[in-house]
Amino acid sequence: MKILSVNTARAAARLIQGRSVPTGIGKQPVAGPVQVGPLGLDGDEQADQSVHGGPSKAVYLYPVLHHPFWQTVRAQAGAAAADAPIPPGLFGENLSVEGIDEAQLWIGDRLRLPGCTLVVSEPRNPCYKFNAVMGFAQASSLMNQSGYCGAYLAVLHPGQLQAGDPITLEP
Repeated sequence: MKILSVNTARAAARLIQGRSVPTGIGKQPVAGPVQVGPLGLDGDEQADQSVHGGPSKAVYLYPVLHHPFWQTVRAQAGAAAADAPIPPGLFGENLSVEGIDEAQLWIGDRLRLPGCTLVVSEPRNPCYKFNAVMGFAQASSLMNQSGYCGAYLAVLHPGQLQAGDPITLEP
């Protein structure tokens, strides 16, 4: 289990459903170590903290294991070519990870990294902004139905993390 990519974004206005909406979903990979504190990663923002962010949703983890599924459904919806890659951060995740998925995670599990410790707090419940990013109106429903939602994490021990860091899961 390891981090493949650490992704952050500043909140910015995005045209969604014909109106300008602030969002932090457009995350991009960051090179090198990133500080992580009780409210998340340095350089990362959430526009609507009533549903994203805060101490219990400081970091969002998403398994790359699900990328082929999303490539297929985006192609079926006409939102992307069948071979279009899923870029890191597309789902709004801070951590793109391999070797772990939601079936292995339980609320309260600890993820030990070399420079910090994170705790699974809840699964993600996507909003309408996810539909816009994915390019089709059923994306949020499909994320919930499939269970391919990733997990929100609280920060137990602040520190730093980076791409390539190994993850040790402690139930």
